[in-house]
Amino acid sequence: MVDIGYTMMTEQAGPRELVGHVVRAEEAGFDFSVTSDHYFPWLESQGHSPYAWSVLGAAAQATSRIPLMTYVTCPTFRYHPAVVAQKAATVQLLSEGRFRLGLGSGENLNEHVVGGGWPSVDVRHEMLEEAVEIIRALFEGGHVNHRGTHFDVESAKLWDLPDRPPPIGVAVSGKRSCALAGRLADLMIATEPKAELLDAFDRHGGRGKPRIGQLPVSYDPDRDAAVARAHDQFRWFGNGWKVNSELPHPDSFSLATQFVRPDDVAGSIPCGSDPADFVEAVRPYAEAGFTEIALVQIGGESQPRFLDWSEKTLLPALRDAFG
Repeated sequence: MVDIGYTMMTEQAGPRELVGHVVRAEEAGFDFSVTSDHYFPWLESQGHSPYAWSVLGAAAQATSRIPLMTYVTCPTFRYHPAVVAQKAATVQLLSEGRFRLGLGSGENLNEHVVGGGWPSVDVRHEMLEEAVEIIRALFEGGHVNHRGTHFDVESAKLWDLPDRPPPIGVAVSGKRSCALAGRLADLMIATEPKAELLDAFDRHGGRGKPRIGQLPVSYDPDRDAAVARAHDQFRWFGNGWKVNSELPHPDSFSLATQFVRPDDVAGSIPCGSDPADFVEAVRPYAEAGFTEIALVQIGGESQPRFLDWSEKTLLPALRDAFG
């Protein structure tokens, strides 16, 4: 059995629109939702990047059932981990226990804005591990003092704590991040349906824990329009994380993808309105062992039509296929 989620993609819609979309996703019957946490869009054509945590607070009040989650927040550059812990505890209270804190080592695209440079991936993983330790300590209550390799915490305490702290997820893309997630996380996050990631997560302590994937899709009754929109706004997706985590600006992504063709995008992202194509795109995640899969409908203005179609056609087809 696989849960199907909806993505509030902050790079492609404004804050009021994002809240309206997740309200409609709850009505349509999606099992959960996730929210990106960006400072920049990937490409200028996406056109947005509001502050995700304000959107989450509004979404927590505007919805009543659908779980919320960051997918993902970097707790090491733009945000100090002590501040991330406070934000996450507050959203957990506002949502009455529906929030999960998804964390990752970040992308240069978003984190360069504070001027701290962009270290190697090994250092970023060290920083993430230390940040998770700080956040968990603060979730336990009491005062926290920490003198670490990358962070200091001076007598911090969360004064508004939920009865159940938010579960923590860690994004993975290779062996080291899988080992970190298996040891420290309550759930695993990935954007590729690679069974070897799940196996590595299990070997390091992740067995039995949820594992959440994400899949871009481009619904439109006009398939050509769906392909054109996917190419315009999502052609960066095929670069792979080793590239996407390093580029510093939307212009960089535009240059890096200048030779990507619409047919290349359509070969990796389901486009159009045939639910069978979307089912087959989800299948590799289900067969790899993912327990939850969040769909990203490409294009902010296309969300209402996608959500209507999902309620009537897509979600029933996915549940017929995967439980």
